[in-house]
Amino acid sequence: MTLYRKLLPLFCLFVLSINTLADDERDQVLGSLQAQVASTTPEKGLLFLPSEQREIAFGAIDQLFPTRTITASTDPRPLVEAPLSLGELAYQVDQSEQTIDQLLADRRVRGFLVLQGNRILLEHYAPGHGPDTRWISFSVTKSVTSMLIGAAIRDGLINSVDDPVTRYLPRFIGTAYENVTVGQVLQMASGIKWNEDYDDPKSDVAKAGGANGLTLLNYLSGLQRSASPGERFNYNTAETNLAGEILRAAIGNNATTYLERTIWHPFGMANDAAWLLGEAYGGELGGCCISATLRDYGRLGLFAKSQYLGTGPQMVDHAFMKESTEPSRGYDGYGYLWWLWGDEVFSAIGIFGQHIYVNPALDLVVAMHGNDDTADALALEGTLIAAVRAIEQFLRADSVAP
Repeated sequence: MTLYRKLLPLFCLFVLSINTLADDERDQVLGSLQAQVASTTPEKGLLFLPSEQREIAFGAIDQLFPTRTITASTDPRPLVEAPLSLGELAYQVDQSEQTIDQLLADRRVRGFLVLQGNRILLEHYAPGHGPDTRWISFSVTKSVTSMLIGAAIRDGLINSVDDPVTRYLPRFIGTAYENVTVGQVLQMASGIKWNEDYDDPKSDVAKAGGANGLTLLNYLSGLQRSASPGERFNYNTAETNLAGEILRAAIGNNATTYLERTIWHPFGMANDAAWLLGEAYGGELGGCCISATLRDYGRLGLFAKSQYLGTGPQMVDHAFMKESTEPSRGYDGYGYLWWLWGDEVFSAIGIFGQHIYVNPALDLVVAMHGNDDTADALALEGTLIAAVRAIEQFLRADSVAP
């Protein structure tokens, strides 16, 4: 925290001046800031920035912290503009009526996209935000890592989610993780004792929530068990990064290259993206921080839908993808790093309002770039889901209209 307090004034200076600096001066500020933040945890610093500053920081992660570039496909998947008049659709939030137009006018909503198949039914950007903005996804990345585990199963690099973690990370032999499976890690049901209290400076998440590589593995190796594996859901940020460690150990490569080969390029993501690294030249954070455009958020949703339905080329093991969106024993609202809504609907969700919502039955994907006032974004998420339910009802009615 001492380092963070030293860095915050520099970060504020950068944010206040970035729009008025000439290019060469801006490069100097960015270079100075990067040197200062190289030894801290980026996501911790981002949590405490004021909203106005986050609007710049969330769209410039690759300029502030170490990232690895995910290159665009040479054959972008086309999205066709087919706008529908959805703005006046109404829904209830806290016993008051709101409309889609009101949601779009909310300053916390930076970008909002509604896709049905490859058709763009609605696309909206707040001032200062646009189609080329690469916005940080936070925990949306967890669901991408889950799909990469599924790709590794398809490629025969991971045998099964029933494999013990120690098959890929033998350093866990003799620790509380010895009998934990890959699937139990993906379901956040390892049974390992973990404190996710963001307000407690002595909590596990405060100590190791942003850890990666050997630092992460050494910390987790010292934890004890609080429940039998698979029995209890306990949200654990570190174990999403552990999923990334399992992935890299299995594939013998970095996650970015594997993402390009298995998803980003073959499915036609149209823009470069960036994946935050645990440290310069290090491994990607398996649980956090791919920065991508809103349309590529949407394409990720289309990809997940295609693998769930088993349509198109099998880039993720289809059986794994179906299983990953089924309720887990520990919590019926969570699968393999996907949040579940029932009726075969699932979401990738990140703090401050990042969201990819997938309803395969309606061929519907809704994506959002968010900048909520609080990290948990509970009120904004509740409003979003109410709005999406209204869109779903409209689409169902439209499909049966004569």
